[in-house]
Amino acid sequence: MAVTGNGPLAGVRVVELAGIGPGPFAAMLLADLGADVVRVDRPGGGGLAVDPAYDITNRNKRSVLLDLKSADGPARVLDLVQRADVLIEGFRPGVAERLGVGPVECHARNPRLVYGRMTGWGQEGPLAHSAGHDIAYIAVTGALGMIGDPDGPPAVPANLVGDYAGGSLYLVIGVLAALQHARTTGTGQVVDAAIVDGTAHLTSMIHGMMAAGGWQDRRGANLLDGGCPFYGTYETSDGGYMAVGALEQQFYDAFVDLLGIEDQAPARKDLARWGELREAVAARFRTRTRQEWTEVFDGTDACVAPVLSLREAPAHPHLAARGTFTDFGGITQPAPAPRFSATPAAVRGGPALPGAHTESVARDWDVPALYPLED
Repeated sequence: MAVTGNGPLAGVRVVELAGIGPGPFAAMLLADLGADVVRVDRPGGGGLAVDPAYDITNRNKRSVLLDLKSADGPARVLDLVQRADVLIEGFRPGVAERLGVGPVECHARNPRLVYGRMTGWGQEGPLAHSAGHDIAYIAVTGALGMIGDPDGPPAVPANLVGDYAGGSLYLVIGVLAALQHARTTGTGQVVDAAIVDGTAHLTSMIHGMMAAGGWQDRRGANLLDGGCPFYGTYETSDGGYMAVGALEQQFYDAFVDLLGIEDQAPARKDLARWGELREAVAARFRTRTRQEWTEVFDGTDACVAPVLSLREAPAHPHLAARGTFTDFGGITQPAPAPRFSATPAAVRGGPALPGAHTESVARDWDVPALYPLED
């Protein structure tokens, strides 16, 4: 496996202290973009019971085994830190400090280091030291309460909104911004990426719409939350679903024409008749299969698409043509994103197995003390 890729972050060195969820995903994104990411795994593993051979959030990385609770474990991490540009950790507040690898110790060895911290609640606040998961973080920010049917409980959007959108992506943005600052000034800093902060930030547009009177503070009653009959999902005759997003007038006109309800559809701006419009749309979609409706709307500006499963998505003609998914090491997985014209990213290696690269990292990073620790 190559030490580093040809992506825009080629030459950037990252130390990742092993964790679960948003931290590893953020490090994967940096690795996808070409950074040399060394994951410090703990002997015996930890976290969720995912077979390391299938954990693609550890692709494009290298792994060393270090026990941070051993006498010389923290010293070996600081040896890596001295040669790194970025460190990422996802412990609860205060844990890295107790282990001897907190920001003070790391910056004493490397003042230019960008120290990225990934937590749910942040480094301070009443809940900072409490346990939590994605669902709790998005619950208190108002994001979870926006999603789902108005007559049912909020719908859980997997762990995409909190862990990865509000967490990982904000950590990566913060790390890259701080890295630019460090290269300009020679001074590193701590990036406090809290999932509650990032998720709240994602709702910025909605807060603006609510302040302007264009959004009701309840789910299933608004333009973009399923309350609108021409922005939602509809069941087909075979139990599949179609997604409709015909918001603008010209797209809506194409939609009702191709759906075949132009003569029975009430004015789309008549909110009092939205229920009637929804019933007409739903009844029409139930007359054909998902595939038949896909063929009707394919290539049009009606803004309608089939709702595919995770296994179906890679075969979608557009995604297949773009190579949105790739096969590597027998695992079908999303390809790196976004795309770059001059420094393309790629999947260069499969999931890094714990400790598999101790020797190569010791050599390439000039930390010879690492290798003798390997059993």
